[in-house]
Amino acid sequence: MVKMAIVKFVEVCEKIGSGATPRGGKEAYSDEGISLVRSQNVLDFSFSSDGLVHINDEQAKKLKNVELHPDDVLLNITGDSVARACIMDSSFLPARVNQHVAIVRGKKELVLNSYILYYLQWKKDYLLQLASAGATRNALTKGMIEQLDINLPSLTEQKRIVAVLDSIQQKISVNKKINDNLYEMVNAYYTSLFKENDCEMTTVGIYAERIYSGGTPMTSNAAYWNGTFGWFSSGETRNRFVISTEKTITQAGIDNSSTKLATKYDIVMASAGQGFTRGQTSMLLIDTYVNQSVIVIKSERNILPYLFWNLANRYDELRAISDSSSIRGSLTTKMIAAFEIPLAKAQSLQAFADFAWSVIHQIENNLLENERLTALRDSLLPKLMSGEIDVSDIQL
Repeated sequence: MVKMAIVKFVEVCEKIGSGATPRGGKEAYSDEGISLVRSQNVLDFSFSSDGLVHINDEQAKKLKNVELHPDDVLLNITGDSVARACIMDSSFLPARVNQHVAIVRGKKELVLNSYILYYLQWKKDYLLQLASAGATRNALTKGMIEQLDINLPSLTEQKRIVAVLDSIQQKISVNKKINDNLYEMVNAYYTSLFKENDCEMTTVGIYAERIYSGGTPMTSNAAYWNGTFGWFSSGETRNRFVISTEKTITQAGIDNSSTKLATKYDIVMASAGQGFTRGQTSMLLIDTYVNQSVIVIKSERNILPYLFWNLANRYDELRAISDSSSIRGSLTTKMIAAFEIPLAKAQSLQAFADFAWSVIHQIENNLLENERLTALRDSLLPKLMSGEIDVSDIQL
């Protein structure tokens, strides 16, 4: 065992605090300026620029006390994403945080920010328990964070621990970037084949074999949950390609609810959801049951890639038709069936499908490798952070 001191976060951090939402409605925001980090920008281990907004200098001055520094740790402290943590991406500085995100900045002479990040990830289950037991549901307070215990080895030992975990995390990040590039490569080919010229239009329903949504087993019945079947919710459409689900259900949950099975390579779309969720489109790389806020689109193999890349690029249009409908803020299977799409030539459909499927399989392989790397990282994390594994022989 590695010798470690156990101290409170408040003793090793020079900053623990969150910001606020700018006042003034839309007027407070601008197309450019100071970045305002919100909870949707904080993913586990990685920062996302999706949905990143900006504020003007006047608003930024009001939030001067939550100005972000390079390598600051970001911790979500409210809502469904509570306890997610990452390091701030310096390319989006200068920046501030709103009230849903806390800055956790270590004292440089005592602790590495990257060590803090890995420690928070190790303690995520405990943080979730704290958040659920607090006075405000699903919320972490500054006091809770300050009073967290942290196992603190020497800075040299921290660097060695971080080096081991970073080597895994960097490979995961590389695979994600490769997949982003592969997706955009297919996107470019899509644009070259199906240029938006005047052409005959048809509907998604004509191309689809079936369009449907699912349901949710009763959440209060424990017998329906944590089973062997995947269960997919609308928020998970944030992942363009889906390799796993956050929750699972049992056969009893399936039998006693309106959830329905979607199969590998089906297109899934968020029909409802908070924030930016509604209208997001993904492709399944697994079989999974879905909830009522997910629309499933089944089609023939040579048509699926065309439908997927078309719908994934029409997020704003999909949100617009739902906003203008009588069903407030939601998409329906009928809307999607009637949604117009260019009528593509059979030859172009086949050419695109042949190219897209070869890339989809590469993306799938990278995601599977990341799943294995994530499992390795998560198995090492408690052993390294508790001092069970001695990394003193690692040469930095």
